[in-house]
Amino acid sequence: MKATTEILRLPLRDPFRIARDEHPSLATTVIVELELDGLRGMGEAFPVAYYGETPQTVEQVVPYLARGLGDLGPPPAEREAALAWLEQASGWMDAALGNNGAAKCGLDTALHDICAQRLGLPLHEFLGVAEPLPPTDFSLGLDEPLAVAQRASRAAHFPALKIKVGGAQDLATLRAVREVYDGALRVDANTGWQPDEAMALLPDLEALGVEFIEQPFPAHWHAQLRWLQERSPLPIVADESAVTADDLELIVDVVAGVNVKLAKCGGVGPALRMLRRARELGFRTLLGCMVETSLGVRAAVAIGGLAEWLDLDGNLLLAEDPFTGLELAGDCRWRQPSAPGVGLRRQN
Repeated sequence: MKATTEILRLPLRDPFRIARDEHPSLATTVIVELELDGLRGMGEAFPVAYYGETPQTVEQVVPYLARGLGDLGPPPAEREAALAWLEQASGWMDAALGNNGAAKCGLDTALHDICAQRLGLPLHEFLGVAEPLPPTDFSLGLDEPLAVAQRASRAAHFPALKIKVGGAQDLATLRAVREVYDGALRVDANTGWQPDEAMALLPDLEALGVEFIEQPFPAHWHAQLRWLQERSPLPIVADESAVTADDLELIVDVVAGVNVKLAKCGGVGPALRMLRRARELGFRTLLGCMVETSLGVRAAVAIGGLAEWLDLDGNLLLAEDPFTGLELAGDCRWRQPSAPGVGLRRQN
């Protein structure tokens, strides 16, 4: 098993700032390629400093884990056995090294790509996820209210917009967006609010037609999140508080929903299992992404039918996507590629 990594620094169409700001004009991601049994698989590892990862840690972790995965032997050529092998590989990575969800995601996706290619199946068919996909929303970063409203007007064909909040002009921004857009609004504070601030905003958020509030407080403020959810007519959705499936039991009766992301939890297989477990526990489910290329988004699209809401728009935020083969239909639902594996091509 041979793994290689390539760091890509990709300009964005518009600045994309969040309350926990990192790089508002540039997305830095890592493409992972894996060679196994004559097949080449691809995956994406989008590192986020908040979770302790950088492009450099990914470059170190991916070869280390790939060497250990080689000891598992080649994946079986039968579908059910291959799925079991992939779950074993994911478990081995978690046992070998804690955290590092993005690096694991790149390898896990590449392994799924190889297994699906071997069977001649598109990734979603290999996984057996047949439920129809919800439409994706479109995300708008923190900025001056007028700038956010102008971007909202350009994205008015999306059935929902996710507005990044956590700044000094949150309410003014949402009111400006509502003047030019009549679809559903979702707000994401990325841990940027305080309890009294969130409580004061609730009546206005409800009046503006906000659908849910994502991660208003820091990740481990479970008591404060529970306090707000008990008083909120809107669902509170955990993102930074729900990194892997192990976090779900800790936030039962704390929030109404969870945001599952492949780059947080470790890839396609872990995200699929996390979504299923979240549904068993009664959570509403959002499937999200980082500012990834079509490669990372396509991996999530393969399990999108398991989620109630989709926030899979990372590739749409890029000035230029290095991959082709993933298409958005007129109703803002992603079309599953029909080629075996992830089914995408690298542009020259």
